[in-house]
Amino acid sequence: MTVKMHVAELNIARPRYPLEDERMAGFTNNLDRINALAERSSGFVWRLTGDGNDATDLVFPDEPDAIVNISVWESAAALEHFVWNTVHAKIYNHKDRWFPAFGKPYFVMWPVAVGHRPKLDEAFARLNQLTVHGNTDEAFGWDGLPQLKSWMEKNCA
Repeated sequence: MTVKMHVAELNIARPRYPLEDERMAGFTNNLDRINALAERSSGFVWRLTGDGNDATDLVFPDEPDAIVNISVWESAAALEHFVWNTVHAKIYNHKDRWFPAFGKPYFVMWPVAVGHRPKLDEAFARLNQLTVHGNTDEAFGWDGLPQLKSWMEKNCA
């Protein structure tokens, strides 16, 4: 019997300016819209939120100024479609305005049992696992899923 799995993802970013700064408005003014789009997307299961409708108040221990996003999808293909084939991609294409290069891995995916909701410590452990060991069955990036092509067409890692 095959156990059905979903895929979780974590991405972190270090804002160039405080989130309240008008220079971050192109990002912050679109958060609710992009989160709502994710929730309506085929294959979306769940996303972590903090005190508001997003997770910008949650803290990444190694980078206290960073913001985090954790979500669960039915498949990596569903996540890929949302990330690269919706308006999310247009916002992502402007990320350099709001976020400098992180200098180390900032995105990781991993399999989770159906119904599982990852906590921050689990997500950070998976990111560390990817950073130390590269792509494995337990922690991987887009390049660990060669059957998915949209991320390559967008020249993203």
